[in-house]
Amino acid sequence: MARMVDACGEQCERSAVHSQLPGAGQRLEKMQGHWVLARAGKRVLRPGGLGLTRRMIDALSISSDDRVVEFAPGMGVTARMVLRRKPSRYWGVEREPAAAARLESLLPKGTAKIVGAQAEHSGLLGACASVVYGEAMLSMQTPQQKNRIISEARRLLVPGGRYGIHELCFRPDGISEAVRREIEVEMSKEIHVGVQPLCTAEWKQLLEQQGLKVIWCGEADLDLLEPRRMLQDEGILRCLKIVCNVAKDPVLRQRILAIRSIFRKYGEHLGAVSMVATRMESVAGLPS
Repeated sequence: MARMVDACGEQCERSAVHSQLPGAGQRLEKMQGHWVLARAGKRVLRPGGLGLTRRMIDALSISSDDRVVEFAPGMGVTARMVLRRKPSRYWGVEREPAAAARLESLLPKGTAKIVGAQAEHSGLLGACASVVYGEAMLSMQTPQQKNRIISEARRLLVPGGRYGIHELCFRPDGISEAVRREIEVEMSKEIHVGVQPLCTAEWKQLLEQQGLKVIWCGEADLDLLEPRRMLQDEGILRCLKIVCNVAKDPVLRQRILAIRSIFRKYGEHLGAVSMVATRMESVAGLPS
């Protein structure tokens, strides 16, 4: 009987979470890859896993004196990690209404607020933050959109403020254009969203072009769906739930195995990179 109650409770919890995910009414065949993983029960959706996220947060040196903006908080895993450091204010800028509503219900009231907006047009006041960060979002944007989002991050930062990113990267820096295009096409086809990563040197250059000075950089392998990383990121109980969810749903299983296959196929040329940069006082040609 106890097992039946636990199973029913787990099913209700899973159904409630699914109903709050973006694209909840969308067919799994059409759903974007990161929300497919969330549908399976995966909480950590960042390419370098919790390990690289923790390193980024440490490099950002967030304290109670900081006012923090997070672009696209998604499932809220990093938000909760940051809020444990008790910043004076936290804003999460989330464009997906379902994700924004879910986050609003999970985060503490008062110092934390979710803003329903796109990252490049947050609607927040300029120089309102000492820390801005975003994870696993720039890699899925065009070059023009990447620049608009980074420009918005700079606008929100006070001079000397810190901006953190955690993204997919190509390896090595000298990877051929033909291989890059092949990976972009195959990944975009499989995860149903455009993917345009950069090499580590190119990520650094992109930040510097927007008046940001890189002060820290870390990298990790793209082991997001490998057993060892899954256990590190999700824990054994969550991993067992994910396995059960995937085993029961053939379409979900097919999508996740296909995504993992792409990661493995191009593992030599794909990784995760995180950087922290500071906003310089003023740069010629950029708004102050």
